[in-house]
Amino acid sequence: MMRALDHVNIVVADLPRSLRFYCDVLGFRQTHDVVMEGEWIEAIVGLRGVKGLVAMVEAPAGGPRIELLQYVAPAGVALPENSRPNTRGLRHLAFRVDDIAATVARLRAAGVTLFSDPVRVPAGVVKFAAGDKTLVYFLDPDGVILELAEYR
Repeated sequence: MMRALDHVNIVVADLPRSLRFYCDVLGFRQTHDVVMEGEWIEAIVGLRGVKGLVAMVEAPAGGPRIELLQYVAPAGVALPENSRPNTRGLRHLAFRVDDIAATVARLRAAGVTLFSDPVRVPAGVVKFAAGDKTLVYFLDPDGVILELAEYR
């Protein structure tokens, strides 16, 4: 039986760029980094000659970690429509924030483009134990959709 969500992996094109975004812009902290290569990782991912640069980051309040992984070899490619909300598969990661307005201001100051201004979810659409929900979408440097969620 599953115990908990351990981490989420995001394959990135440029690890230093992604670390700047997740740590400097979003406020995560890097917990460790490692180079992955050899037979063990080749067996896991099913690719020969794998070399990957990995950095683990986590939110200040903890929770599941994000594994940022840049494949040095073999280099990966981006999905043609990865950034569209209706593309099948894993679509977005949502981060809970205490003050969505302040967080949005910090994102905009860093040059991040939002899908819209924060939107309050209409009462009764979904029941939230934590209260009313306001959310907004934006993209990370590799086109991964991220969501901010504030509950009141």
